[in-house]
Amino acid sequence: MSRRPKTAQAHALPSRDDVLAFLAKAPDRAGKNEIARHFRLNASERVSLKRMLKEMQDAGLLEKRQRRLTAKGHLGPVVMAEITGRDADGEILAIPVDWNEARGEPPVILVMLPKRGGRDAPPAPGPGDRALLKIEPTHEEEGPAYEGRILKMVSRPAKRMLGVFRSMPDGSGRVVPVDRKGQGREVKIAAADHDARDGDLVSVDMHDRPGLGLSGGKIRERLGSLKSERAVSLIAIHNHEIPYVFSEAVLGEAAAAKEPTLEGREDWRAIPLITIDPADAKDHDDAVHAEADPDPANPGGFILHIAIADVSAYVRAGSALDREARLRGNSVYFPDRVVPMLPERISNDLCSLKPNVNRAAMGLRVVIDQHGMRRAHSFHRVLMRSAAKIAYPQAQAAVDGTPDDLTGPLVEPVLKPLYGAYGLLKAAREAREPLDLDLPERKLVLDAQGLVTDVIIPERLDAHRLIEEFMILANVCAAETLEKAQVPLLYRVHDQPSMEKMQGLRDFLDTVGITLSKQGAVRPNLFNRILARVKDTPNMVLVNEIILRSQSQAEYAPENIGHFGLNLRRYAHFTSPIRRYADLIVHRGLVRACALGEGGLGETSPDGMKKLGEDISACERRAMAAERETADRLIAQFLAEQVGASFAGRITGVTRAGLFIRLDRTGADGLVPISTLGDERFVHDEAAHALVGQRTGESFRLGDQVKVRLVEALPFAGALRFEMLSEGRYVKVSRGRSRLRPRDDDRGRRQDLRRAKGNYQRDERPRREEPRGGDFRFEDE
Repeated sequence: MSRRPKTAQAHALPSRDDVLAFLAKAPDRAGKNEIARHFRLNASERVSLKRMLKEMQDAGLLEKRQRRLTAKGHLGPVVMAEITGRDADGEILAIPVDWNEARGEPPVILVMLPKRGGRDAPPAPGPGDRALLKIEPTHEEEGPAYEGRILKMVSRPAKRMLGVFRSMPDGSGRVVPVDRKGQGREVKIAAADHDARDGDLVSVDMHDRPGLGLSGGKIRERLGSLKSERAVSLIAIHNHEIPYVFSEAVLGEAAAAKEPTLEGREDWRAIPLITIDPADAKDHDDAVHAEADPDPANPGGFILHIAIADVSAYVRAGSALDREARLRGNSVYFPDRVVPMLPERISNDLCSLKPNVNRAAMGLRVVIDQHGMRRAHSFHRVLMRSAAKIAYPQAQAAVDGTPDDLTGPLVEPVLKPLYGAYGLLKAAREAREPLDLDLPERKLVLDAQGLVTDVIIPERLDAHRLIEEFMILANVCAAETLEKAQVPLLYRVHDQPSMEKMQGLRDFLDTVGITLSKQGAVRPNLFNRILARVKDTPNMVLVNEIILRSQSQAEYAPENIGHFGLNLRRYAHFTSPIRRYADLIVHRGLVRACALGEGGLGETSPDGMKKLGEDISACERRAMAAERETADRLIAQFLAEQVGASFAGRITGVTRAGLFIRLDRTGADGLVPISTLGDERFVHDEAAHALVGQRTGESFRLGDQVKVRLVEALPFAGALRFEMLSEGRYVKVSRGRSRLRPRDDDRGRRQDLRRAKGNYQRDERPRREEPRGGDFRFEDE
């Protein structure tokens, strides 16, 4: 008995919506055969399916990539993605590398990291890194369209190096690296791979070196000539990957911003607010006013008005402007240029409180009593009109009795009340006893080409201190208001010194005859008493610097630990939203807390705020390092023509590598390598902060005033090498067992020579940055 052949059961052909739904749920099974098997289609039905899929592709509903079908704008199951940054909650985001811009904006992928911690865990990928991701749709209406898990980390397409191009006779070239750490060698550039000129600063994509000899590379970008204006700061900008070019989307949003109106604002235009800034300031984000309080219950008190540019009105959360500002974190101030956080249309125009122009501002009204203590305060959204733009020396001269045409009419009605209120705030500050360091700040004077012509120490005036006290007061009011309203904020926190740093300070003070007790609480006035003891003594500058080094570094965090240096229980940055993203977050919080209209802070998670604080703090440290390195390079360039000259200076650091010297006049730092100190072996006495000759006992100690000769200046590295001319002091050398550890090999001497060529980090050098508002940025050394 013969069997009848089995026929395939017919099924209804799926609709277009059925196919799209399947592709969305099963992106890893997206081929034509997988679709047919899922819908159980027979051979004849597969022909119809093929025809329908082709029609869907022609209609733009499907895309075919590597034999797999996806819905239009959707991604396949595995993609190569580039990390772009983090979202408000600190989650890592990426976009596909292979994406045609004609398809619209690339979909965002939320990168899920493996739950591995500890010391052996791999570092999280950062912006620019590439990874192979296995992705799945999130099916969420808002937020990233996909979640992805890392299958493999892929290095960046090419190692990049910043260097100076040197042309060769045959048309080829060499690129000399500018990295201050001295890592890497010269890179050869084929004649066909460049259009650079000798002396150009260039970015190079480096190729791996297959064997011995120089690596090859291709010039990716010409950044300008080092002989031209403002080229020196480009080195730090690119070394630290500081964003300095605004996208078209960001510029477009800035250009579309409109002049402010009175709608939704109080009218403060009749209040004669004035701005007091450096003479060369281009943006003016704060204005001040004071008047005697007419309230009989507050005799001798003042009413203060402080207006801060209302950046939150123009930079809304989630906009292109906001994303760029968060990425930058802050403006970066180089001696020869500014890299702003916001485009000039915002920072130098709409949010700059120019005289006689209507401007949107966040207004603060504060009532203080005759002791400088705050009685009441309130925040307002206002429209203001600055009465005058005045420079610090100009304001000071007017109050001191030599006004000019601008300040003359303002002395009695405006300036004297401001100085009167400042006197009260100053008394309150002295009663609070914040850390009172006295370290002069040097300023580089540049010519039209951006080269240093002089180094000066600007005079510190009461006009500077007036603005600082007003800004500190405003920052405290902002923190208190947000705290009471239970609105999340980023505090500006500054922890007390660590036990290790206190012990280091204690050891140093012993060498100058000052005893620092281990008992009692660590408070700012403890350091102030030490500073008072050394005032007007040869150790004054040194002790100020060492106390600065002992301090923690201020940072941004949602958890409040107070501000040790300012001796304040709560503190937040509010007064500079043009140049600090943290201030913009505080502005948004105040809009929300005080119900001041649109642009308030949205819902945020504790982890998101913590991550935001960490990111902004990292941007600040990046800016400080870049600013310092650029100043070093400019000063090294300035001194390069004075090689062989002698200078007076002071020993500011003692290490096994040698002595770090700071020149008295310019503040330039350089190294005297230990191997060049006389004809005997010197060893590092760590407890005494000295280098001591083993044979004669000649010693050079931290703080010693010395005379040195400049032997070498390396502008690219920002490094100086000195030769010691002064004779050291002599100490008795013990013939018994020494606590000093001699260096019994030549490796250390070779290391000294390398460091003397500029390949060293000057971590021993103290640094104080003094932002507007008197908040010292204490930098960990």
